[in-house]
Amino acid sequence: MKATTRLHALGQSLWLDNITRDLLTSGTLDRYRTELCITGLTSNPTVFDHAIRNTNAYDEAIGWKIRQGMPCEALFFELAIEDLTRAATLFRLVHEASHGVDGWVSLEVSPLLADDTAGTIEKARQLHDSAQCNNLFIKVPGTAAGIQAIEALIFAGVPINVTLLFSREHYVAAADAYERGVRRRIAAGLDPKVHCVASIFVSRWDQAVKDKIPSALRNRLGINVAKQVYKTYRERLLAPPWRDLARKGALPQRLLWASTGTKDPQLRGGYYVQALAAPHTINTIPEKTLVEFAERGEVSGVMREDGGDSESMLAEFAQAGVDVAAVAAQLQDEGRLSFIRSWNDLMTLIAAKGKST
Repeated sequence: MKATTRLHALGQSLWLDNITRDLLTSGTLDRYRTELCITGLTSNPTVFDHAIRNTNAYDEAIGWKIRQGMPCEALFFELAIEDLTRAATLFRLVHEASHGVDGWVSLEVSPLLADDTAGTIEKARQLHDSAQCNNLFIKVPGTAAGIQAIEALIFAGVPINVTLLFSREHYVAAADAYERGVRRRIAAGLDPKVHCVASIFVSRWDQAVKDKIPSALRNRLGINVAKQVYKTYRERLLAPPWRDLARKGALPQRLLWASTGTKDPQLRGGYYVQALAAPHTINTIPEKTLVEFAERGEVSGVMREDGGDSESMLAEFAQAGVDVAAVAAQLQDEGRLSFIRSWNDLMTLIAAKGKST
C-alpha cells in the first residue's frame, strides 16, 4: 500500500500544491487522484508563474486575449479560472460524496490587496461570482486587513482558504474571523454552512532560524509550531462557543498544512508530510514531494491532540533566543512580499508573451 493511501485511510485529505495546464491535459492530475489519493489542489501566484513561464501551453491563449485588449490581470484570472474549474470537475464526485468537506481547488486574490480590506472583499466576491464553481475556495491572506475581509466574506457566503498563517496566534485570528462571520449569518437568518480552511505554513520556520539555533534543534521548529496549532484547533472544536455554533448547523473550519516540502537537502522528502499526519486535516503537498512520499514515505503514527511535547520544545527554542511571535510576523511579511514579487513577475511575463505570440 502506498504511503499516500495510508494517510488517506487515517482521515487526512491530500491536496496537490500545484496546477499547470499540462497536468490537466496529460491526465497526470487524474492519475494522482486515482492512484495517489489526491482529493484537491491549491494554487498561488508563484505556482502560476512557474506554470506559464516553463511551458508554451498558455501562449496561444495569452496572445489572443492580449490582441483583444484584455488587461494582464483580467487575462490571468480568466486563464486561472479555466484551469481551476477544469480541475474542480475532477474532484466533484469526492466533493459531493463528502458533502463539501473535501474536493476543493483554490484561487488567490491579487497579493497587491494584502493590506486592503475593501479591495480584498470586492475582488474575492467578484472571483467567486465569475467562476460559478461550487468547489472553488478563494484564498485570502491572514494579514490584519485580510482577517477583516475574511469575516465579511464568510458573512457573504464566500468559501475561503485563509493563507499565510504561521503561528497559533495567526490561526486563532483566522478562526475567530470565521466564527464571527458565521455568527453574523445566523443572526441574519442565513444558512450558517460556509466552508473555510486555515492554512498553516510549516517548513519556512526552519529555514528562517537555521543559522540561529544549535544543531540539535535544526528542522524541529516548524513541526512543533504545527503541533501547538493542532492542539489549539482540537481544543476549539470541543469548546462551548464552537459547540453552540455547531448545534446551529455551522461547519468546522478545517486545518490545512501548507509549505510541507523540504528545503534542507539533508532531509528526506517526506519529512514534514510524515510528521503532520493528523485525522480531519489537509496536507497540500508539492508534486515532487507527493511522488517521493507515495513510493518511499512512512506513516508511523498520528499527531497527538494534546500537542505532545511541543510546549517544552518551543521553550527550548526560546532559550536559544528564538522569539516565535517575532519570527511569525517576519515570515508572514516575507510571504506577502514573495507573492507580490511573483505576481509582478507574472504580469510582466504575460505582457511579454502577449507581444511575442
